[in-house]
Amino acid sequence: MTTTNSGTATASMEYAPAHTPRLNWAEHAPEVFKAMLRLDAAARTGLDPKLLELVKIRASQINRCALCVDMHSKDALAGGESVERIVQLSAWEESEHFYTEKELAALALTEAVTVLTEGFVPDAVYERAAQHFEEPELAQLIAAITVINAWNRFGVTCRLVPGHYEPGQYT
Repeated sequence: MTTTNSGTATASMEYAPAHTPRLNWAEHAPEVFKAMLRLDAAARTGLDPKLLELVKIRASQINRCALCVDMHSKDALAGGESVERIVQLSAWEESEHFYTEKELAALALTEAVTVLTEGFVPDAVYERAAQHFEEPELAQLIAAITVINAWNRFGVTCRLVPGHYEPGQYT
């Protein structure tokens, strides 16, 4: 038995070991990493921080980037987002009542830009987003979706390890 900070006894759990990252790309390409940080900061300009984190989490779920899911879930929680809305993101289309129409349009656009299975973003998805975002904000949203997809590619290719991120670490 292990005693928690609140004094309650819990059974000890042994977790599987963390995998080893393939490459610390930021260490070996520091100028690219710095440029990505600047691009990320520029892309978020003018966007609602809670909406932005939902978009980043959803793209990261689709791309299976565990590091980014961890990071952006923690940032969302630190920014006041509810656990319930974060948990429901993986099934947002069946949980629409947790989100605003604007957030739903952003999530649909995030999926279309991230997956691109049709080879393009469908007109209906783009038009839905355009109904909820003025053109400058829509341009920023598209940029933010593109940037998180780039971060995800670094994360999954290099097998970066989740669990060590502290909220706000890279902002």
